[in-house]
Amino acid sequence: MAHPIDVNDADFQSEVLSADIPVLVDFWAEWCGPCKMVAPVVEKLANDYDGIVKFAKVDVDQNPGLSGTYGVRSIPTLLIFRDGSPVEQVVGAVPESVLKEKLQGVLQMAA
Repeated sequence: MAHPIDVNDADFQSEVLSADIPVLVDFWAEWCGPCKMVAPVVEKLANDYDGIVKFAKVDVDQNPGLSGTYGVRSIPTLLIFRDGSPVEQVVGAVPESVLKEKLQGVLQMAA
């Protein structure tokens, strides 16, 4: 079963920006209620898209630089990166269908 990986300032470049497949990055914090609501959806999608999309989590309290770099002002914020750049953004706890639609759009761009 696939799970999102934890990334930080030190390994963001290698794990996200240099990835050869799209990467969904979940910017979250332990104290964030909506983050806890979206976490199981991200876990499920990580399993559903295993090998097609990489999933990562960034704790905004531990990595404030990344939040600033990508303009994360509220959490959860989910950014989908492709070829080292963010190409989609979702803010807030959203249904699985919304995330699937965004992922499908990014995968079609890559086709």
